[in-house]
Amino acid sequence: MKRKVLVLAALGLVLVLAGCQKKAAQADPNAPVTVTVWAWDASTIIPWARLAGDIYMKDHPTVKVEVVDVPWNDVQQKLITGFTSGQTDGLPDITYMQDNSMQKTIINYEKYLLPVDGKVDLSKFARFKVALADYQGKNYAVPGDNGTTATFIRKDIIEKAGLTVEQFDNETWERFIELGRIVKDKTGIALFSTDATGPDFFSLMLQSAGVYFYDQNGQPYLNKSPVLKRTMEVLIQMYKDGTLILAPDWNGYVASINNGQAAATVQGCWVMGIIQSNPAQSGLWRVVHTPRFADSALNSVNFSSQGGSGWMVLANSKNPDAAMDFLDKTFAGSVEVYGGIVHTGTIGTWLPGAEAPEYKQPSEFFGGEPVFQKIMEYSASVPMIKMGIYNYEARDALVKAFMNTINGTDLQSALDEAQRSVEFLVNQ
Repeated sequence: MKRKVLVLAALGLVLVLAGCQKKAAQADPNAPVTVTVWAWDASTIIPWARLAGDIYMKDHPTVKVEVVDVPWNDVQQKLITGFTSGQTDGLPDITYMQDNSMQKTIINYEKYLLPVDGKVDLSKFARFKVALADYQGKNYAVPGDNGTTATFIRKDIIEKAGLTVEQFDNETWERFIELGRIVKDKTGIALFSTDATGPDFFSLMLQSAGVYFYDQNGQPYLNKSPVLKRTMEVLIQMYKDGTLILAPDWNGYVASINNGQAAATVQGCWVMGIIQSNPAQSGLWRVVHTPRFADSALNSVNFSSQGGSGWMVLANSKNPDAAMDFLDKTFAGSVEVYGGIVHTGTIGTWLPGAEAPEYKQPSEFFGGEPVFQKIMEYSASVPMIKMGIYNYEARDALVKAFMNTINGTDLQSALDEAQRSVEFLVNQ
C-alpha cells in the first residue's frame, strides 16, 4: 500500500512538472518581437517601409519593425544562398521582391516562403498585381509599388510641333508613329527614347494585349506571337524614322528625359520620380494613356504595367504572425501608408489608397492634374499576365533579337533564334 502511494505521488509530481514545462513553453503574447524587413531604394521604398513601420508600431508597441536597406542584387544573392544551403537564420522576416523575379522565386523555393492568403486581405488590390504571385492556388506576396504605365509627355515640345497633348490620349501605336514623325520634322526632337540594353517597351506593349513571353503552359512564346511581332515592327519603324532614340544604357535613358532629347516616354509610373528630378521642367509635363495596337485582333488596351515589386514573408520568420499582421494592417489596410509617401512618386495598387487626400491633390509639376489619382484609375484596368520562370532570360533574348533586326537580320529569323535560346533554358 505504501509503495502504491509513493508511485501515485511520483506520477502526480511528473504530471505537475510536465504541466509547468508546457506553460513555460507557451509564448508570452505580450513579449516584444522584432520584424525585420529587407528592401532597397533610399529615395522611395525604404522611406515607404519605414512609414508603414512607424504607423504599425503606434498601435502595436510590443512589435519593432526594423527596415534594412539592402540593394536588389544583394537581396537576390543572399536569398538564393540561404535557400540553397538551408542556412536561413540570417534572412529577414519580410523581403521586397521584384515582380519580374516573383514566379521564379516561388517555383524554385516555395518551401522557404509563406502563403499570404487568409492572413492578408488581397481583395482590394489591382488584380493584375495579385496574379503575379499566384502559384498552384496559393498567393505568396502582398503587392508593393505600382508599375502601371502611362505616356508622360512634354506639352511645350508637342505644342512647338503644332500638336496638342489631347491628340496623344487614348491613341494607338500606329498613330504615335505618325505623330512622332510630325514632332521630329517640326522640332528635330525624337518622340521617345529607351534603354537599348533593356526590354521595357517589349514588356509593356505585350501586357497591354494580355500576353507575355510565355504561354499558359509556361513555354516560350516568342517566334509565333502576333503581338510580339507587331511590337517589334512598331519599334523598328520608329527607330528608322528617328523618332525613337536608343540610349546606350539606363543612365543615358534618364539623361534623355531630363535634358529634353525626347518629347515623351511610355513607362511605369515610378518614372515620375525621375522626371521630377529636374525642377526646371515643372509644369511642362502631362500624363495620358498608354498607346494600344490598332489591330483589334490583338486585343490590346490603353493600359499596361512595367516594373514594380511585392512583399514576401519567409518561412524562416520567427514571428510570422506579426509579419503577416504588419502587412495586413499597413500595405493592405492603411490609407495613410499610401498618402504619406506619394510625394516621392511611389504609388501602390491597393485601390482604397486613392482615397488619401494626397492622391487628389493637383500636381504643379504635371500641369495641375491629380496625376496620382489618374494612375490609380489606370491600374484597375491593367490586363493580367502570367510571367515565366526565365523571365529575365527571355527579356535579354528579345533585346538581342531587336538589335540584330535593326542591324539587318530578318525579323522572323531573329525571333526564331530568341525562341531557341529560351527553349533551351526551359527544357534543359
